Amino acid sequence: MRTEKRFTPKVLERFLREGRGTGSYADYTPWHRVSRGDPSSKGRSHLIVWRDRQRELLSDQEWGGLNFAALIPNLVDLAEQFPLNQESAPHDLSRWHVGEGLKLFPGTREIAEMLGIKHPTLTDGDETHIWTSTTDLLLIVRNQRERLELLAVSCKPSSVLTERAKELLLLEKTYWAQRGVDWLLITPEQYEKSVALTLRRTSPWGFDDLASEREIRIACQTAHSMPRHPYSDVIHHLTDSFGGEAQRHAAQRALWQAVWRGLLPVDLRRGWRPSQPLTLLSIEAFASLNPILARRSACI
Repeated sequence: MRTEKRFTPKVLERFLREGRGTGSYADYTPWHRVSRGDPSSKGRSHLIVWRDRQRELLSDQEWGGLNFAALIPNLVDLAEQFPLNQESAPHDLSRWHVGEGLKLFPGTREIAEMLGIKHPTLTDGDETHIWTSTTDLLLIVRNQRERLELLAVSCKPSSVLTERAKELLLLEKTYWAQRGVDWLLITPEQYEKSVALTLRRTSPWGFDDLASEREIRIACQTAHSMPRHPYSDVIHHLTDSFGGEAQRHAAQRALWQAVWRGLLPVDLRRGWRPSQPLTLLSIEAFASLNPILARRSACI
């Protein structure tokens, strides 16, 4: 159980000492963390180990966003709770791509002034301190030209989108726009609830240790050979192919990792019951179920 703490200047100073928001790949440290030493978030927090690092998610919406992001082809890295520079700074991509240039881009203080909105602050007694804004998920993707690019994603429930919240989201959106980075606001209205539920139920296999290429290939071949068969039949057949009941987990892992990699485009709207069919879709229809891949965004 997390302790009841509040943000104070000392807490923010500790974040800086700990190197919060720095690094990349397995060495990245999120600005906000799910720990007893941090003030608790309003949402339900989640810790998920993926790609050699523990991911720290502050809400169900962020967990759903991570699931959708994990399905993105050519995803190189993902940084959650990514801090935005308050002052002018080089492009944020520079930590992943050395030589991005010396050009400076405006920080959140300058952007807030430009937009005519109040910059978020922290009040401690009679003192006011500047708050560091963050982006929920920052995706680093290799594009068709083999270059790295960023995609910023904010994951919010519609119920929290007050006028002030929209101002702060506009600040975040403008920060990324100044850097030529696409920004998406993902709310539950951007995807079907059944799709999100399927990804949550299958995430233990999706985020598990990687299945072998042989296992993935067999899973794809088995699913294609049994169109519209119940899920239970496909898993049973695949389990036998892997060597019997002791390999049932390996069969489920291989099947769902094939789906999460986009190699097996199944209809993610299917129900949870094993008797429900495992229906294959076109690559285009499969991609349309993912709001990040389809680049759908709520308006602010």
